[in-house]
Amino acid sequence: MRYDHPSSWPGSSRPSTSFQPQARKEDVDARDKPGHDGLRIMKSVSTALLALPAALISLFISSEPAYADLKLCNRMSYVVEVAIGIDDKAATATRGWFRIDPAACRVVAQGTLTADRILLHARALGVYGSSPIPQNGGDTLCIAPDNFVIAAARQCRSGQSPAPFTQVNPTKADDGNLVAYLAEDSEYDDDQARLAGIQRLLVIAGFDAAPIDGVDGPKTQGALAAFLKSRGMTPDIVQTPNFFSMMIDAVQSPSSTGLTWCNDTPHKIMAAVATDDGKAVTSRGWYRIDPGKCLHPDVTGPPKQIFSFAEAVDAENRTIKLKDRALSWGGARELCTRESKFETTEQGDCGTRGFAATGFAAVDLSSGGKTLRFALP
Repeated sequence: MRYDHPSSWPGSSRPSTSFQPQARKEDVDARDKPGHDGLRIMKSVSTALLALPAALISLFISSEPAYADLKLCNRMSYVVEVAIGIDDKAATATRGWFRIDPAACRVVAQGTLTADRILLHARALGVYGSSPIPQNGGDTLCIAPDNFVIAAARQCRSGQSPAPFTQVNPTKADDGNLVAYLAEDSEYDDDQARLAGIQRLLVIAGFDAAPIDGVDGPKTQGALAAFLKSRGMTPDIVQTPNFFSMMIDAVQSPSSTGLTWCNDTPHKIMAAVATDDGKAVTSRGWYRIDPGKCLHPDVTGPPKQIFSFAEAVDAENRTIKLKDRALSWGGARELCTRESKFETTEQGDCGTRGFAATGFAAVDLSSGGKTLRFALP
């Protein structure tokens, strides 16, 4: 199986120094990693309002001249990673990844912004499952799975993949810097985005903090208290700057409740889950599990039965084969899947509906929790 739109599968982040786009150079010095110093870019910033539809990244814009650092602020309920593109005359360069927590901001470009165009691609971390951020930008540029700088970003090479980028036209903030906001349809403010981000990770960790709405109340506080107790954390830790990192680490470790997938291979794994509520079987995917990581699929309610399928993929999102057999973990229950993000409650005639019949394995949760470890044979 080959997964479409590889850029939509969330991944990892880090830090940076400065660079300017060049027409030809493809290799980069090890010093050029995304991070604390941000990224220098050249030429002027235009005006217009841009919003990626439904669920999405909204960018608030102004016609003020650009002359300061560029800062991205996250008002989404997801921890996101951002790649930035710089279009300067005939050269287009990209750099990533810049990780930004809910309600946090990060400088991604330093100095006077004089690029012809500034472009943006965002993805949520793999812990959230199949990408919740639709991408439909007008430019297709190259990215890489891990930290990268690509000087000629319109022609992808080995280890790189095409991704949709959207033009960014930031506004000038009170401090003189330029800022663009990443927002959902819910239009959270900073406090609401932070709380919604905590609620979302609590639900993934198996604690009922729904609905994810950024509104505090006894249910959210009860779920948060139970989560902190289960992890041996004190309440004051919620206000620390690295709380989201701690929550994500907790979610990516085996749990005593629900289903946990753990990737013990050197390969990226794409997984799908199916739940039987007694009325219908719903299959959903894909969830990205990086090497050495664990992940809890977001299963709501108490399903009567859970099914699992997973397979290892390469950098181009193609199924890895060992001795001409796919490196996968499934079973005898045939359910519908497809190569791109999917969710379906219809499990018959998969092929006629554009799906594939895939063998899932039943998961025994009678003891309260089950960890499936994917390892090389």
